[in-house]
Amino acid sequence: MASEIDFEIQEMSCASCVARVERAIGALPGIDEATVNLASEKAHVVFDEARTGWREIVAAVEAAGYPVGRAEADLEIEGMSCASCVGRIERTLDALPGILERSVNLATGRAHVAWLAGATDARAICATIEQAGYPCRPVDHDQGRPRAEKGPETAIAGLRRDLLVAIVLTVPLVALAMAPMIPGGLGPWLDGWLPEARRHLAELVLATPVLFFAGRRFFVLGLTEIRHLSPGMNALVMLGASAAYIYSLLAVFIPDIFPAGTAQVYFESAGVIVTLILLGRFLEARARGRTSEAIRRLLDLQVRTAHVERNGEFVELDVDEIVPGDRVRVRPGERVPVDGRVIDGQSYVDESMLTGEPIPVEKQSGDELIGGTVNGQGLLTLEATRVGGDTTLAHIIRMVEEAQAGKPQIQQLADRIAAVFVPIVLALAVLTFTVWLVFGPSPALSLAFVCGVSVLLIACPCAMGLATPTAIMVATGRAAELGILFRKGMALEALAGIDTVVFDKTGTLTEGRPRLTDCHAFDHDEATALALVAAAAAGSEPPIA
Repeated sequence: MASEIDFEIQEMSCASCVARVERAIGALPGIDEATVNLASEKAHVVFDEARTGWREIVAAVEAAGYPVGRAEADLEIEGMSCASCVGRIERTLDALPGILERSVNLATGRAHVAWLAGATDARAICATIEQAGYPCRPVDHDQGRPRAEKGPETAIAGLRRDLLVAIVLTVPLVALAMAPMIPGGLGPWLDGWLPEARRHLAELVLATPVLFFAGRRFFVLGLTEIRHLSPGMNALVMLGASAAYIYSLLAVFIPDIFPAGTAQVYFESAGVIVTLILLGRFLEARARGRTSEAIRRLLDLQVRTAHVERNGEFVELDVDEIVPGDRVRVRPGERVPVDGRVIDGQSYVDESMLTGEPIPVEKQSGDELIGGTVNGQGLLTLEATRVGGDTTLAHIIRMVEEAQAGKPQIQQLADRIAAVFVPIVLALAVLTFTVWLVFGPSPALSLAFVCGVSVLLIACPCAMGLATPTAIMVATGRAAELGILFRKGMALEALAGIDTVVFDKTGTLTEGRPRLTDCHAFDHDEATALALVAAAAAGSEPPIA
């Protein structure tokens, strides 16, 4: 079956370059058509995928001396709950032609994808991920302002609401189910007040909204996982809770279909399953939100508005409207909105957010200014040089986000294990049920059911897939708060083997503020000298005063 791919080719300069590329592609087996356009710098290739893959085509072009175009983007993905989700999304991406690299991070809810320029685009990739059951949208790094942070807050609020509903209904559900087992005559008293048949109906009424309202996310996502033949944690919870619920439903309304002694009711098990997993999801979402606090603090350094010269007057504009070359006025105490060069004024600027140095730096005409730093007492006018996503602060934020999203080898190993973990668990659950049914004591069916469901629910791969990325997020986030920036998550893994750290300047090791450590007076005693210096410095602007 013929396949097609379009991609960009760089550094072609003439018709002979085109001919050379077409010959390189045409020499491969299974090439039906190879058209290279010099003006658009693109190639269109029709090929037999059974004989030649698109990667071999790209390799042939590069071997001929012409690099191919490369594009990349970060994607926000919703609905991931375990490492099996990560594996499913990565397999979905691998099936797309032109995908060069992909890294999906469960803790950040993001994916970084690189592809052949011209073969696809970020929105097409997102559409493919959404077909796999996960809402997706590209991350816009070009804006200078902070991105919206309502997604995690909305998710936490929804989990909190569902968890409260589940707890309110599960507590009386467990009380009704467990009361007859409490020694001291509580069972006979409960039977007299609420006979067993009515008690089971009451348990059904309590358990139903716990499963299908509070726990509806497990059924929606679980069905999606099964439909795509890639079961994950949601599928395990759905199967376990549904099995307990349906078994109990049949035991209440059609008990005669069960062997004697096996028509047991497990409504409370289904309710407790959903409530406990919801509690875990809520705590996980809240922890994930806290680990992004460092990114939010960096985003808070970005300025939303600035005083920009328009028609000879300085007017307040949205920072997104600033373009390179604009004249921007920064008043005392304001943050510098964009990177630029001082063209008028003199002041001291606090650059500690960038350098860690506590002493503000004197700035005058011709000096460089970094967006996010704080102007001191003077009025400065700057000429914008880098704006929006090109500013130094935007690059820092992007580096921290990429470090949090990166996958060290240990995380890649955890994801590979967790991706095959769920199918193995499902097989073990079926095996456990069968063994107990065949060899177990009476009532074998009831015991086999309980043991099979227990295997489904106890084998949660979430911790395996979440532990490493969450640790990376916490570490990089805490480091960013302390002024330490990691460009790659792999640096944290390498840091474990470091025994010597070399610092390039003493400013890195300061306490973050200057203080007087020694005083040597020559013409006066120490107290008089300090008093005179303090009097002279009291009205002075330099920061050391």
